[in-house]
Amino acid sequence: MIPELGNFALALAFALALAQGTLPWWGAARGDARLTAIARPAAFAQAGFVALAFAALVQAFVTNDFSVGYVAANSNSRLPLAYRVCAVWGGHEGSVLLWIAMLSAWSVAVGLFSRSLPAELVARVLATMGLISLGLLTFLLFTSNPFARIDAPADGRDLNPLLQDAGMIAHPPILYMGYVGFSVAFAFAIAALVGGRLDAAWARWTRPWTLLAWSFLTLGIFLGSAWAYYELGWGGWWFWDAVENASFMPWLVGTALIHSLVVTEKRDSFRNWTVLLAILAFSLSLLGTFLVRSGVLTSVHAFASDPRRGLAILVLLALVIGSALALYAWRAPTVGLGKRFEPFSREALLLINNLLLAASAATVLLGTLYPLALDALGLGKISVGPPYFDAVFMPLALALALLTGLGPLVAWKRDGLRAVLARLRWPALAAVLLAAGAAVALRSSVATAAGLAAGFWLLIATALEVRARLAGADGFLRRVAGQPLGWWGMLLAHAGVGVFVLGVTVVRSFDASVDASLRPGEAVTLGDYRFAFDGIERKEGPNYVAGRASFTVTRDGRAVATLHPEKRFYVVQQMPMTEAAVDRGLLRDLYVSLSESTPDGAWVVRVQHKPLMGWVWAGALLIAAGGALAAADRRYRGARRRSAREAANPLPEPAPAHAAGAIPAYKS
Repeated sequence: MIPELGNFALALAFALALAQGTLPWWGAARGDARLTAIARPAAFAQAGFVALAFAALVQAFVTNDFSVGYVAANSNSRLPLAYRVCAVWGGHEGSVLLWIAMLSAWSVAVGLFSRSLPAELVARVLATMGLISLGLLTFLLFTSNPFARIDAPADGRDLNPLLQDAGMIAHPPILYMGYVGFSVAFAFAIAALVGGRLDAAWARWTRPWTLLAWSFLTLGIFLGSAWAYYELGWGGWWFWDAVENASFMPWLVGTALIHSLVVTEKRDSFRNWTVLLAILAFSLSLLGTFLVRSGVLTSVHAFASDPRRGLAILVLLALVIGSALALYAWRAPTVGLGKRFEPFSREALLLINNLLLAASAATVLLGTLYPLALDALGLGKISVGPPYFDAVFMPLALALALLTGLGPLVAWKRDGLRAVLARLRWPALAAVLLAAGAAVALRSSVATAAGLAAGFWLLIATALEVRARLAGADGFLRRVAGQPLGWWGMLLAHAGVGVFVLGVTVVRSFDASVDASLRPGEAVTLGDYRFAFDGIERKEGPNYVAGRASFTVTRDGRAVATLHPEKRFYVVQQMPMTEAAVDRGLLRDLYVSLSESTPDGAWVVRVQHKPLMGWVWAGALLIAAGGALAAADRRYRGARRRSAREAANPLPEPAPAHAAGAIPAYKS
């Protein structure tokens, strides 16, 4: 009965999404306040029914209702309760429902925190999000219904053992919050193009939502990378896998969008470019959905392999992206570029930054889709892997690191090149000397020295920005307290990039590993570390059996860690899995994984030493925290209060969407 209630809730959510996506648009076009007022209650009600459907699916998993086909395919009575809950989004149908639930949550947030914005703008934003939800609910109900009944089997097929990990609990929901969060910026862009309000006030409304989505996406990518690091057993943290790229591309474009919104808000420039980035960020999020669920990829991340589903997603993708780009092409000539700026200014550097980020996303997109296109056209199969991405992406990343440190130190509108060079010559020289000294001491390559220089430069430039901003005659603590959260968030994110770059450079250049065949009592040496194999014991899990090994790690005769890697065998799916053991430290990770046993009683073991691996994770967390801190800036709350005053004294109505001429500014 509960699954039928869940299915009925989805049908009601579909009807409400239809109302939310059409009636407010009609009301805004006709100036009918009664129709525009439908947007909020429809969004809230739709979110309630989606939540009810999601809860019904969770209940089906918790109670082992194997008469529901999706539950039977992704769960088992021996599966621990925590994994039964996260198995809700462990397959195709549930992950789409989670996507819709996140979209409805963002719609509720927009409805709650936009009460002081112009009613027509809010109606258009929520209506756009309603149309997106309508398309996804159509797809779910007619091609991927998670509540479809089957003849109940005795037990389920179990969750994929790769997904039976704590990372499964947090990674997909947080990643989807980032993916779906860009729908808010997308909806604001569509509303601005249609309604004719595209200026600094629009950028202030859009920026905190974009920062939140970007922070969630950053955190989601980090969690996925950390999960792969210890779960797959060979110590890699980024594979340039097509599905990983699918989350990285909207992150790159979202980063460009954040910086472009700053320029639009502060200098009223980049207006048409900012709108295009908002459209592209969400479009790439939808493209990631297509790649993961269409069956065109073979990946541990991919869910579906049904061509009918793939075609349905492709149609939805074409409708959303095609209509948005068509609207942009129609209205962009009327938007204009905004105010002019000098060739050497913060605006100019941010423009170059944007172009490099867009080029980086394009290189990743090409490397991801080109092999798929060749295969689809019957022109053969090729593999595009790390050599391509390292050769093409890394030079762009180094240029971005240089500009990231330089941008905040250059004045808006106009600055003097000689004056900036005079201010920065010693900090730049310090970064180069630090990198050169480290490279010589470590006997590293030129590429490693360049990466170290980029990381040091970012940290030094961030420190310079702090010094310049906080210098003054009045009290230091007063100046610290007087700085806006947006500025602190920028510093934290830029410093995080520096820490991340240093970590990536060092771990890629100096990690070491050795494979050995060991019997209990034997040891293998890696650098200064000795890994002694103490023995292995049998371990019974809830739905697996495992061999749990014990390794004592010593350095100069002193014990530094005891590690317990496992080799598991999942009974239902008849699948072996490697569970690596990691000893984490500030300056290094020690990593041990078991492979296979040999007939003579030995085990094939891989031991690894990964210097500064923790800096990679710390940098990613700092970047995500910086975005969240900037989104909490009270100036955005001030923007909402200013909007209320503007609503009380409205400006003349903007020209209709079909009218010729420039889109009028909406001044704050």
